[in-house]
Amino acid sequence: MPKSLLRAASAVLLTLTALNVPPAYAEEAVAVTVNARAALATVPATGIGANHAIWDSYLGTDDTADRLKDAGVQVLRYPGGSYSDIYHWADHTAPGGYVAPGTDFDTFMRGARRTGAQPMVTANYGTATAQEAADWVRYANVTKGYGVKYWEIGNENYGNGHYGAAWEADNHADKSPAEYARNIVAYSDAMKAVDPTVKIGAVLTTAANWPDGIVAGGDDGTWNKVVLSMAGAKIDFVILHWYPGAYDKASHIPDMIQLTRRQIAAHAGPGSERIGIAMTEFNTGTSGAGENTQPGALAAADAYATLLASGVFTVNWWNTHNGIGTVRQVEGHTDYGDFGLLSNASCTADGSACEPAVNTPFAPYYALQMMSRFARPGDQFVKAATGQAKVVAHAARRPNGDLAVLLINTSADTAYPVAISYAGFGPAAGAPTVLTHVNGATGITSSTAGSATSQTLPPLSLTTVVVRPASAPAGLPGAPGQPTTTAVTDTTATISWPAATPGTRPIVKYEVHRQNGAITEQLGETGGTSLAVSNLRPGTRYTVNVIARDSGGGVSWSSSPLTFTTGTPATSSCTVRLTDQTNWGSGYVGSIDITNNGTPINDWTLDFTWPRTWQNLDGGWNATWTQTGSNVKVVASGPLATGATTNIGFVGSYSGPNVLPSVFTFNGTICRTQ
Repeated sequence: MPKSLLRAASAVLLTLTALNVPPAYAEEAVAVTVNARAALATVPATGIGANHAIWDSYLGTDDTADRLKDAGVQVLRYPGGSYSDIYHWADHTAPGGYVAPGTDFDTFMRGARRTGAQPMVTANYGTATAQEAADWVRYANVTKGYGVKYWEIGNENYGNGHYGAAWEADNHADKSPAEYARNIVAYSDAMKAVDPTVKIGAVLTTAANWPDGIVAGGDDGTWNKVVLSMAGAKIDFVILHWYPGAYDKASHIPDMIQLTRRQIAAHAGPGSERIGIAMTEFNTGTSGAGENTQPGALAAADAYATLLASGVFTVNWWNTHNGIGTVRQVEGHTDYGDFGLLSNASCTADGSACEPAVNTPFAPYYALQMMSRFARPGDQFVKAATGQAKVVAHAARRPNGDLAVLLINTSADTAYPVAISYAGFGPAAGAPTVLTHVNGATGITSSTAGSATSQTLPPLSLTTVVVRPASAPAGLPGAPGQPTTTAVTDTTATISWPAATPGTRPIVKYEVHRQNGAITEQLGETGGTSLAVSNLRPGTRYTVNVIARDSGGGVSWSSSPLTFTTGTPATSSCTVRLTDQTNWGSGYVGSIDITNNGTPINDWTLDFTWPRTWQNLDGGWNATWTQTGSNVKVVASGPLATGATTNIGFVGSYSGPNVLPSVFTFNGTICRTQ
C-alpha cells in the first residue's frame, strides 16, 4: 500500500476504533475516474429541499428553521403530502385531519425565511377550487409580498381511486386524469391572473411506479399522457414522487428522468422544453431497515446527486419530522423507522422505545448537509465512475476551477482505498480538503488529508474531496451554449450550438465529445457551430458535450449536455411495430407486428435485446421465444409473402423504468421500427 494510502488508512483506523468497529481494508485501491469534460446538469439554487407538514408541532420553531439552514436546505414544501388536498389555508383547517398549533401559512413563511429557503406550496385540488388557490396566491404574493414562486396543483391525485387504490382526497365526481387536467388549466389561469410570475406544477406518475403505464377504462391513455396532452401548455413543471424501497436504486434515475422528458416532449406541445422536473417527495422508503441510520444517509446522498445531475431542479426529502415507526438495530445503531430528517421525540405505543430529544438530526440530515457542501449552486456536475460496486462516485466542477468529488462507501465492514484519475483536469499537488461523515457520527468532519489521487474511505461513509487545479489559466473561452440536434437518422445526426464567448485568444475550433460512462470519445470537430456526425448506432441514446478550444490550446468548460436517440433505417426489408397493449406497473403485454418488405420467406428469426438488466421475458406466443442474458430470440416457420404482416406477442416484466427495445433484426437485417 502506498505511503499516502497508509496515512489515510491510519486516520480511518482511528475512526473505526472510536466506533468499536473492527477495521478491514481492501488490498487493492478502487479505481475512480472523474471526467471534467463530461458535463451534466448545472447545480440549481433550489436543489436541496425538504417537506413540512401542518400536523408537525415543531414546524414553526426557530430551532427547526436553524437546523434546516445548517443542512443547506434551499426549498421547503408546504402544507404536507396528502394533507394538501384537505387543507384550507384561509382558516387553517384540514377536515378529517389533525392541524397542529403554530403551523399556519404565515408561520411557515417565517420559518422558511429564517432558513433561507424558497417556499413551494401545494394548492388543494381534492377538496377546494381554483378560486381558493388564486386567493392564496393573492394573499401570499400581493398582500404579504412573500414572492412564492412554485405552486403545485394537488398531491398524488392519481391515488384518488381512479386506478383502484384511494388514499388521496378528491371530491370531484369525475376522478379521471382528464378531469384533473381540465382543473389544472382552470387553476393555472386563475392563479396566473393574480400573479403572472408564478410557476405551476402538475402531478405525474413516476416511471415504473404504480400507476405508471396503466390505462384505466374510459381514458385516452395513461395518466401522464392525458394530463400533459390537455394541460401541457398551462404548466411550468411536473411533479414526481419516489419511494424506491431499497438503497440500490439510484441507477434507475437517469432512465426515470429521460422517460419523463420524452413524455413531456411527446405530449405537452410546442415549447415543452421549458417544463422542469421536480421531485417533491423522496425517501428511501424502507422503514426500520436503516431509514434514519447510515444506510439511509448513503442512499439519500446518492439519489440527490444523481437526480440533480440529471437536471431535476429540486429534490424534497420526506419529511422534516415524521415520527417513530419500527424500531430495530441497524449497523450498530438504533433505527427508529422514522422518515424524518430530525427527531420529534416520539415513542412507540407501548413506551418501550423513544426517539432522542427533539430536533436531534438523523443520519439522512447529514447526507443533505454533505450534498450542500459538495455541490453548490452554479457548480456543474461532471461524470464520475468507479471499479467497485460498493463505492459510488459523483463529481462537480466549481466556477473557480476547483473540483469536488463525492465518494460513498456502502460496505459495512471494509475500508476501501481509492485511486482517483482525472480527465480534462489537472489536480494540484498537496493534500486536499476532505469532508467526511462516518457511521454513527453526529457531524461532518473537515481535514486536510491524503492527496488528490489517493484517499481511503471508511465503511458506511460519505467523503467529499475538494481538489484545486494545478494551474488556473486566465482568459479561457466561455462554454458553448446548449446544443440541439436536427436530422437524426439511424446512423447520423447534426449537432448545433450557440457560439462560445472568446477569451483573450480567438476560438479556433469546437469539439463534440460523446459521454461513454466516465470516458469521453470525440465525435468530431469544426471551426463552425454545427457538426454532422456519422457512424452512430441505430436505436442508441447518446449524450454529448461541446467544448471550445482557442488558438493557444486553452479549453472552455463543457456545454450543458445534449441527449438524443438515433432511430432505425428509413427503409428496410422489414418493418416492426411494438405496442404496449396492457400494463400493470411491473409488467405488460407486448404486441409485435412484423411486415416483410422483401422477398417471400418461409422461416424467420427476430432478435432484440432488452435495454436494461431489470427487464425480462415471461412468455410469448405465435412463435418460439427464448431469452439468453438480455438477448431475446423469436423463431417461427411458415410462409410470409412480400408485404405480408404477422403478429406475435409476449408478456414482459420489469423492476425499473421500462425502456422499450427499439432495434429489431429480422433474419439478420435491422428493421425499420414504427
